[in-house]
Amino acid sequence: MRKQAKKIGLAIVGAGRVGLIRGELAARHPAVEWIGIAEKNPERAKLVGDKIGAEFVTADYRELISRPEVNALIVSTDEHLHVDPILAACERGLPMLIEKPLATDLGESQMVMDALEHAGIDAVIGYTQRFRRRWLVAKEKVRNGSLGEVTMVTSRAFMNRLVAIDNYKRSDNPAEISPMVISGTHALDIVMWLMEAKKPVEVYARSVNKALGPTWQGIDGTAYTITFDDGAIYHGVISWALPEVWPGAVYSLEVGAVGTEGVLTIDDTHRDIVLATNLVQGEGYAPDKRRHVDFLTSYPVGDMALGELRGPMREETNSWLNRVALGSTTQHATAREGHNRLMLTKAIDLSARLKKPVSLPISPEDEKRGR
Repeated sequence: MRKQAKKIGLAIVGAGRVGLIRGELAARHPAVEWIGIAEKNPERAKLVGDKIGAEFVTADYRELISRPEVNALIVSTDEHLHVDPILAACERGLPMLIEKPLATDLGESQMVMDALEHAGIDAVIGYTQRFRRRWLVAKEKVRNGSLGEVTMVTSRAFMNRLVAIDNYKRSDNPAEISPMVISGTHALDIVMWLMEAKKPVEVYARSVNKALGPTWQGIDGTAYTITFDDGAIYHGVISWALPEVWPGAVYSLEVGAVGTEGVLTIDDTHRDIVLATNLVQGEGYAPDKRRHVDFLTSYPVGDMALGELRGPMREETNSWLNRVALGSTTQHATAREGHNRLMLTKAIDLSARLKKPVSLPISPEDEKRGR
């Protein structure tokens, strides 16, 4: 018997770049009957509200979340502002799609995860790369045993510094901003998703801060090795301090997984589609007029083509709306997985600061003591 779709009254808290994308997609979903927006910037609120035809626009997320029409929530504020709207929505038991991370503070992330689980809320985290075909195929090959037992995984992520600078500009606490917490978490999530049956027990990491340190008190990049309880290892590297002219709109990523019976390599550097032009480019996260060459399709959310966003954020958003409306099973990261990824990134940064191995998992107290 065909399922009857639940009608969705959607609240979107945060009407920035991602809030607009998800709002435009939701406005066209057949189960969405009502959309409200909470955005502190009145000009942005009006722009996005008009674009998606929102029925209600406010600067107060509590006013929005308390509306009787609302039965689902997207949290797409800046990373350090997720906690309060999530907790407010817990009081109403709303299913949620939360942009990563749950919080930028490990203790707050633990509190939010506990609150979500105590309330029995279906909350998922926006790890958009899980909705790209290449990572789904990789996941399936590991899952069905094509590699045998996975023994080693490597990842290398290169990014120009535009994303880093944008994040440092928006934060009043540079210590909470790192390449691992903000961007490296995507590669980390993919690898941990591939290795989800394994338990990480130790991490050793080092960081450098020569390019972003003097101006932004920031970290250029981090290299880390995670050891699992069965002896498997994962070695990762991320730098988000490449020059602005580096042609990747965001990520250039390479992943390799070795098992007892096979090997799997994924080239996600996007060097197969290269645009060079004399004109100023408008591609990607933060277009820069000095860059006239681009690796196309390297913006993780997707690409505009024929007037519409094509790519993983479209798939992810529609999949979540189907999850809410129809109870569909999806590959979204859970709140517990989201907290785990933040814990791992914090442990990596802690190890780099201490310049010694750190046992996993770490607690919020371990991080504050710098142990």
